[in-house]
Amino acid sequence: MKHLHFFKTDVLGINPPRKFTFPFYYEPHSLARIAAAELQSYLEIQTDFIHDFGLKTDGQENAIGKMFGVLVVRNQDNELGYLASFSGKLEDESCPDTFVPPVFDLRAKGSFYRKGEQEIEEINKEITVLNNNDEYLILKKHNKNLSKEIEVSLAFERKKMKNSKKDRKIRKIEGALNLDKFSLDILSKKLKQESFNDQFFYKELLAYYQLKIDKDKIKVRSFSERIVSLKKLRKESSALLQMTLFDKFQFLNKQKEKKALIAIFNNPKEKPPAGSGECAAPKLLQFAFKNDLTPICLGEFWWGISPNSAIRKHKNFYPACQGRCKPILNYMLEGIPMDENLLIKSLSREKVIEIIYEDDVLLVINKPAELLSVPGKEIKDAVYTRMKEKYPNATGPLIVHRLDMSTSGLLLLTKTKEANKVLQSQFIKRTVKKRYIALLDGDLREDKGKIKLPLRLDIDDRPKQLVCYEAGKNAETIWEVIERKNNKTRVYFYPITGRTHQLRIHAAHKNGLNSPIIGDDLYGKKQDRLYLHAEYIQFSHPVSNKKISFRVAPSF
Repeated sequence: MKHLHFFKTDVLGINPPRKFTFPFYYEPHSLARIAAAELQSYLEIQTDFIHDFGLKTDGQENAIGKMFGVLVVRNQDNELGYLASFSGKLEDESCPDTFVPPVFDLRAKGSFYRKGEQEIEEINKEITVLNNNDEYLILKKHNKNLSKEIEVSLAFERKKMKNSKKDRKIRKIEGALNLDKFSLDILSKKLKQESFNDQFFYKELLAYYQLKIDKDKIKVRSFSERIVSLKKLRKESSALLQMTLFDKFQFLNKQKEKKALIAIFNNPKEKPPAGSGECAAPKLLQFAFKNDLTPICLGEFWWGISPNSAIRKHKNFYPACQGRCKPILNYMLEGIPMDENLLIKSLSREKVIEIIYEDDVLLVINKPAELLSVPGKEIKDAVYTRMKEKYPNATGPLIVHRLDMSTSGLLLLTKTKEANKVLQSQFIKRTVKKRYIALLDGDLREDKGKIKLPLRLDIDDRPKQLVCYEAGKNAETIWEVIERKNNKTRVYFYPITGRTHQLRIHAAHKNGLNSPIIGDDLYGKKQDRLYLHAEYIQFSHPVSNKKISFRVAPSF
């Protein structure tokens, strides 16, 4: 079996895990780490394919990293080995024997998908030719210029009519003061006629211009109608191609039962996300089930330069994505015993909330790491639920602002609706001063600075956030070095805005500090905790209006 690799490293003394890897939050088993290391050694020297990962100094502008996966398996002879795969496609569109084949080869020679792509490409070419046709461009330009000329002319006529109306009003007033009744009647009729003449002329002018525009539009219509028709055809062809593709993508589970992509997502209102089924993990499991290999453990890592939007670090392990992979893997792994979700497991441990300050309207607490501010869909234990139980008579919504689940530190709560409204207003107006302490994985060159990277939700991999200059919300952070030690840097963060995961992304992103916060399981490497702490806060008391501040040092 050419795609099955036997370990070069001696793994006889390593006990395989009893349960399969929970793919959405995990620490790679040592066997998966060894398999990944062997695959990485191959990637460093391979000549089987062409792909610019951006790891060389002469990397091109279109360099892009890629997610790779390893699946440790046991064959029918009870031998351990591993399979390898990559997400999406390589630059040269090849699939070397080192890697398992795709679940469905979209771009196989003569495939319906290639034919469909070619048909859509031909439509695109025809649209481009029409859009760039010289006669069409001249007509459009003439129409645009004509519209401007007409608007100027009509605006001039409206101004004339307005001035004439003012003049008639003055003449009518003067006539009322100076003329007898007979002469005033004659003047009034004359003024009415002038008004009628002005309006009639304007209507005639409008009709003349409309006729002129319509004649030009008829000349353009043959082009524009053809373009609209082609765009409609392209949309229909693309939708049909996608629906056929979703039906052709058939995934196996342990029992070798097949299920189409469209049935797995089972949502008539939404199509499966683009790229569904092309990630590393589904490819690996599909090959294993098809060839009677028993999955033992899984690991997926990033290889190459970090992308511009999401945060991926070279050689770091990452969980399977929520949007594209979760429904597919949930089906493929049915009936296979899996590890506990380490995130849920860590949250089940009792965490103590320390009350720093309390009065009739206000609470200041020190939130422990790995405790939600408000309940989630699956996790109900949170600051809000605990405080609601402790203060059942509180009239306000309690929560004024939030800290990330993994972040520890100072959090404000209120007991009354009025106090909550006052404090929320201070946060909105950004008069509340906050300071965080973080320990970063790396030695920063600069001593201080400001980061501006707009953020939005990664809809394909919630709850992660992306840097996005098109649709992201403004996010700004001021930072300052406290100490450098053992290739780690302790910093102050002063968030100007308060976006979700703002400090974590601004620390980890290649255009930020390019140094993840230690223990960041979303954007860096998991450890015992996220080394981020809300250390200081200053605000005006909601009743007395006096400035008050609190400081709690981190435990790290």
